[in-house]
Amino acid sequence: MGWLDGNVALVTGGGSGLGRALVERFVAEGAKVGVLEINPAKAKELESDLGDSVVVTTGSATEWADNARAVSDTVGAFGRLDTFIGNAAVWDYGASLEALPPEALPSAFEQLFGLNVLGYMLGAKAAIEPLRESGGSIIFTLSNAAFYPGGGGPLYTAAKHAGVGLVRQLAYELAPDIRVNGVAPGGMSTDLRGPAALGLADTSFSTMPVDSLMAKLLPLERGLAPADYTGTYVLLASSANSSSTTGSVHNCDGGFGVRGRKADAALMEEMLGGGS
Repeated sequence: MGWLDGNVALVTGGGSGLGRALVERFVAEGAKVGVLEINPAKAKELESDLGDSVVVTTGSATEWADNARAVSDTVGAFGRLDTFIGNAAVWDYGASLEALPPEALPSAFEQLFGLNVLGYMLGAKAAIEPLRESGGSIIFTLSNAAFYPGGGGPLYTAAKHAGVGLVRQLAYELAPDIRVNGVAPGGMSTDLRGPAALGLADTSFSTMPVDSLMAKLLPLERGLAPADYTGTYVLLASSANSSSTTGSVHNCDGGFGVRGRKADAALMEEMLGGGS
């Protein structure tokens, strides 16, 4: 038996990367999964690989009609909805405010916040009624950038901080019927793209040496794969194991926030040794 036997989830951006890993993990834990995926090829591959365990809606998380259709398709296929996971996102590739072209900034803002913040709101709103009926939960994918600077530029960092506020506000508004939480993963090799306004729509995060960079940065001293992050989502989706948890953001970024500990200890040892 899995932790999610009988659970029905809906994941946005479930065609690749963390989203695909979540779909596979939820199915392995006994869930049925609806997916909202913008890429038709990825949508078709999901259906081919996972069969009757999934129902895939092709559309954009930035469109109300597509979110509503994904909820309707999921409930129509599986009879209920227990978990909504807002996961589809874009990254700003660390573009600093100084480096952002002023003429592109408004469009880049609209595109990044339109998916990373508004997309979550649209999906959550579409899912409210079936989640209320099931006593279910909402989970938003955030980032280490929701806690610290340096995980992106000002567009991405501001959007992920906004996601923290969204978790807390919706947990307040939707209680006691629906639990709302967030998960903050760290870096991983995925097909994450950037805003078209910055010319980054065809640039994949996976082209960067993410694993080697994480191995150097993190106290765990290794790269992390999308599947490494999925357990926290399973925990939060499981009403048997997290019924008291709402309004929280779970940081599972590999220790990004304490990455300076060893360097600080070495510096302190050098200072003390020099003064003895």
